[in-house]
Amino acid sequence: MKTSHILSAALLAAGLFVHIQHDGTLGLPQAMAQDGVRAEIGQALNQASTLLRAGKGREALAKVHETDSFSNKTAVERLTIDRMRGSAAQRAGDHREAVEAFESVMASGKLSGAEQAQTAAALAYSYSQQRNWPKTEQWAQKALQLGGDAGQMRQLIAYVHAQTGDYSAVARDSGAAVAAAESAGRKPSEDDLLRLADAQQRTNNAVAYGQTLEKLLTHYPKKQYWSSYLVRLQRKPGFSNRLLLDVYRLQLATGNLDSTNEVMEAAQLALQAGLPAEGKRIVDKGYASGLLGKGEEAARHKRLQDLANKMNTEVSEGLGDSVKQALASKDGNALVQSGYVYVTMGDAAKGVDLITKGIAAGNLKRPEEAKLRLGMAQLQDPKSRDRATATLRGIQGTDDGTPDIARLWLILGHK
Repeated sequence: MKTSHILSAALLAAGLFVHIQHDGTLGLPQAMAQDGVRAEIGQALNQASTLLRAGKGREALAKVHETDSFSNKTAVERLTIDRMRGSAAQRAGDHREAVEAFESVMASGKLSGAEQAQTAAALAYSYSQQRNWPKTEQWAQKALQLGGDAGQMRQLIAYVHAQTGDYSAVARDSGAAVAAAESAGRKPSEDDLLRLADAQQRTNNAVAYGQTLEKLLTHYPKKQYWSSYLVRLQRKPGFSNRLLLDVYRLQLATGNLDSTNEVMEAAQLALQAGLPAEGKRIVDKGYASGLLGKGEEAARHKRLQDLANKMNTEVSEGLGDSVKQALASKDGNALVQSGYVYVTMGDAAKGVDLITKGIAAGNLKRPEEAKLRLGMAQLQDPKSRDRATATLRGIQGTDDGTPDIARLWLILGHK
């Protein structure tokens, strides 16, 4: 979540500004020719336009300079020349001359609303290349007021604020854009969410940063966003290592369990939790992906696979007796455990039934975690899936990471 995306976006926007300014239509509009642009001037400007379309900014600017020798230019001729001069100078990298030309164009009073917005945007970009941040923001705001591309201008304004270290302003503006989209029932822009997350992180607003990351996961569930969030979750104050297996589950579900060490640890944690079917499945996926079974540790991987298979057979054979003992128990802990064993074995319906009974029995060591297991089981059971949202949303009252994991399964479960 660094500012590199902001810089890239600003440069992309800049490229569009240049394209707008020399797409050929600004060379010699027919109406201006009829208004009396001299043929010699028109010829030089049309040649400059051709050079611009070929990407030859310096040559185009030199061609525009040929018009400097003409005296007594009309207002139309000055406007036409300045439009082409600004475009050529911008492409040539002469942003001082581009600014002079575009400011003259703006002062002419002859532009339509759309042309004013385009020219203001071009001025904002040229000023940004001179690192004149006050002028950049001034013209970007002007372009917004004139109906210019809001996304590009917000990117440029955010870039200005980032360059001046005003991340509070970035957070304010990006937050307002996100809130406006949500109020209108629209999906917030990914760029706005990224800028907001970056600014919140830089201003040490950890709670808001986490909320923005969750919005990114909801609307733009990319692998890298899941990875960032899950890394952050493990570093969250109060997060319990007891829930590390849950993090690995989410990594697996989002394509982020992609290292041999993580696969090994995830499988081992599943075996330690009394969930050998899950451990076996993780090991099998590790072999299928090529993360296990190779290199100097291949023998160790094989021992883990053999252990997972052995434990899975033993637990499967004794599961019936375990459920009988759990039903006879005075609390629901063993029922919750047995129920989730069934879930990992592929019988989510049986798991939902047993976990529900365990929660009803009460005297649970970790009631909120039991609800998490129920919600996860309901997500996998077609007959109970419509109840999963209420279950997972109802988890609260703990800082160990349980509510966070519940929200993540809600996000993931609705994709």
